[in-house]
Amino acid sequence: MTDYRTAEPLEDALIGTGWQFIQALMVYSVKKVLEILMTRDGMSYEEAREFFEFNIVGAYVGPGTPVFVEDEDK
Repeated sequence: MTDYRTAEPLEDALIGTGWQFIQALMVYSVKKVLEILMTRDGMSYEEAREFFEFNIVGAYVGPGTPVFVEDEDK
């Protein structure tokens, strides 16, 4: 298994581990990430979404970069 990266300040949004070939990738819930940003940092939904898209999803941190999953409403 190769190294994987975590989004350390967002541990509560971690929903599991995904696999790409032999590489483990940490998988995070977008909904939970946005809730954390709104609660912890006092952002509105729009601010949290913009911050998430630019600073979190837009950050490539090398092999093992975490995956963020859009939650399905069921």
